[in-house]
Amino acid sequence: MKHFIPFLFALAALFLVASERPRPVIYIIGDSTAADKKDPLHNPERGWGMMLQANFTEDVIVSNHAVNGRSSKSFLDEGRWQKVLETLKPGDYVIIQFGHNDSKLDTARHTVPGATFDANIERYARETMAKGAIPILMSPVVRRNFHQAKSELIEDEALRDVPYHDETGNTDTLIDTHGAYRLSAQRVARKLNVVYIDANAITTKLEQQCGVIGSRSLHVWLKPGENKDIPQGRKDNTHYSVYGASIVAGLLADAIGQKIKTLKPFVRHYDAVVSTTGRGNFFTLQEALKHAPKKGKYSLLIMDGTWQQPPKQHGLHLKITKYKQATLYRPTIISHTNHTNLSHQPLSPQ
Repeated sequence: MKHFIPFLFALAALFLVASERPRPVIYIIGDSTAADKKDPLHNPERGWGMMLQANFTEDVIVSNHAVNGRSSKSFLDEGRWQKVLETLKPGDYVIIQFGHNDSKLDTARHTVPGATFDANIERYARETMAKGAIPILMSPVVRRNFHQAKSELIEDEALRDVPYHDETGNTDTLIDTHGAYRLSAQRVARKLNVVYIDANAITTKLEQQCGVIGSRSLHVWLKPGENKDIPQGRKDNTHYSVYGASIVAGLLADAIGQKIKTLKPFVRHYDAVVSTTGRGNFFTLQEALKHAPKKGKYSLLIMDGTWQQPPKQHGLHLKITKYKQATLYRPTIISHTNHTNLSHQPLSPQ
């Protein structure tokens, strides 16, 4: 017994150290394809970075600094990188993904692949490593383009103003729109011997597998009247829908886990994610449960909010995981002589 007590103290001390160990942060810098979106309750657009946290346990924090319309140059010039750099600590990660706006001709954003674009990516990576953090270089995700035509400049931010109309696709093969910009991240990663993820290839495969018609659901394609907040509809082949951003985030989380073994144990996937801030595919637990199958398995993550524990359903094996800021409760009935009082009792974390 006298030898067992010191062992318990040592075990308790080890647990305390582990619990106080700072959680690694995955920072994201990039453009609108990754960025968080304002007013998610009325805005159908999502960036894949907005959905990335749901693909990791709470042992990892995702901090998304991607901003609509930015290039590798304007993100630097506006001081956005400096704010990220000041918060980096050893053991953190920085996903660096640009390319959609670097081809724009305005002087505030334009860079040249093989020259200024590569130099900006290299600067981000080197300054990340100087802080003891790990850079993750990514090629840009693809635009949905099934029309073989003469190359033309695409202003991605203006696509939110394009009303719905049918398309005149002339091929069932996805056509690249990034040109040499999609090669820069890999070139810099080889030079510096750092992690590289070919998000362009990953999303090309996804769009191609979905096909000409199916790939529309990955993006903000809305027919007139389909969404009351966008009555005229929308045809946007760059920016992701809730569904598309969720799928892409899951694929990129898998790719991160494959390349960085220390992060792989924290990668998770669920059939449904509930988030009141739009970081999942449902805003409420009730919505998520409506999409559950009658029978079989259904895994569900609750990121935040307060919800009543759902009743058991015969034939459905429901597995609920929740983050610490989420609360599940069972209603309890307290009977008195003259009245009945309904209250709720929080459940222990799962």
